[in-house]
Amino acid sequence: MDTFDPAAYGPAFAPLLAGDRLRTLGSGRGDANARRTLQAVTLATVFRDAHLVDLDMARCCLAGLWLLHDFLDESHSISQQIETPSGSFWHGVMHRREGDFSNAKYWFRHVGPHEVFSELGPAIAQLGLGDSKAVQRVTSGGAFDPYAFVDACEAAVRSGDDLACREIQRLEWEHLFDHCYRTATGA
Repeated sequence: MDTFDPAAYGPAFAPLLAGDRLRTLGSGRGDANARRTLQAVTLATVFRDAHLVDLDMARCCLAGLWLLHDFLDESHSISQQIETPSGSFWHGVMHRREGDFSNAKYWFRHVGPHEVFSELGPAIAQLGLGDSKAVQRVTSGGAFDPYAFVDACEAAVRSGDDLACREIQRLEWEHLFDHCYRTATGA
């Protein structure tokens, strides 16, 4: 995946995915209008133009949507009920964003060797973040290291120098969402 195109996920997902996906490393502040829109979202409405072959992965997409719009509690309610590596991945990202770094690592231990990890290493290198310490930590060996990324985010939150981690987090979100959507629809 070279670039993330919201239209690639169908007309129902496109407006929910459009806009800035560069989120804060923290919990953020969800918009009331977005909450109302997301509360009306169901698997049937957002996947109406696709044939679902994996309901857990479709639910992962919903967890990702809530997280994208900074509604961590709603994302958590969904991801904690998905007992798959991708469900644990979303769960770990949510805990990392809420600042519960040890719990984030706990959930990343449940993920195992996720396909997205191997995609993220080269994709992060292409971001052009130069000699960023965050990039060096999380792509050691060429693949994405989620534990090192948790540590990098914690350090970035403390130092206030978080742009590199926010860019990596955006890329992580896009790759994980794409993986979940493709698996949910058998694409």
